[in-house]
Amino acid sequence: MSYLRTAILLAGLTGLFMGVGYLIGGAGGAMIALVVAAGTNLFAYWNSDRMVLSMYGAHEVDARTAPDLYRLVADLAARAGLPMPRVFLMDNPQPNAFATGRNPQNAAVAVTTGLVQSLSREELSGVVAHELAHIKHHDTLLMTVTATFAGAISMLAQFGMFFGGNRNNNGTGIIGSLAMMILAPLGAMLVQMAISRTREYAADEMGARICGQPMWLASALAKIDNAAHQVPNMDAERAPATAHMFIINPLSGQGMDNLFATHPSTQNRIAALQRLVGQAGGGYAPSSPQPVPPRPGDPWGGQATRRGPWG
Repeated sequence: MSYLRTAILLAGLTGLFMGVGYLIGGAGGAMIALVVAAGTNLFAYWNSDRMVLSMYGAHEVDARTAPDLYRLVADLAARAGLPMPRVFLMDNPQPNAFATGRNPQNAAVAVTTGLVQSLSREELSGVVAHELAHIKHHDTLLMTVTATFAGAISMLAQFGMFFGGNRNNNGTGIIGSLAMMILAPLGAMLVQMAISRTREYAADEMGARICGQPMWLASALAKIDNAAHQVPNMDAERAPATAHMFIINPLSGQGMDNLFATHPSTQNRIAALQRLVGQAGGGYAPSSPQPVPPRPGDPWGGQATRRGPWG
């Protein structure tokens, strides 16, 4: 089913891509756009994850270079029944994270240094579990491919400005081109929003089940949302087409929170997680878990619990 969704998405974005090409260069422009779209499809499927990771300067870590983070991801991946994903660290002060990869066998989880430094172990567990939920739901291919195509459509629409549209349309080409410069990126943005907003709630719920404590993720969302409005993510500002991939919108100054928001309201997501806690038979009944003694050099101070993935 995930591959069918991806195929439908690619077909829709290809059509949008060809529409931009037609307004720029008529039938010939549409055919060129089709060829470019085919190449973009292949590139996006096989390499979009590498491109996004490189865009954010993410470097891979392992059990030697980041033992606590790597062990955390490994424990949660085992709980989720997933292959061990590759783990990446982004040198960025804004706390945030995303997952990418075309399937669970070729997946990666990327977190910022700001996330590791500002969250407790429990909260980081909730964030990683959320990203693993995206991998388990096969959302990562959709989200990464959409980011690649949205960026390409926006670039093509801007490129049309230099040619003034299809001059065989009796003077309407310039108007059509200008309209497409606005509507094409908007259409791609709406696709991003639809994908991100419908999948975030599902990933929140699955992530809560993976880590075992919905309020760990709820607390993390509150902290990340607050920091995202105060700490700029310059890499994301330069590549806004990738904003929907993050657990919280990394772009600053986002005043539009309804139709034009790439993510659901953080308050609504927290409320949904709080409802999970009170669900009868949901395995989330409040309890008083025993603390685990800290490991030597543990940056989270050993605040994990025996109900969590380290117990």
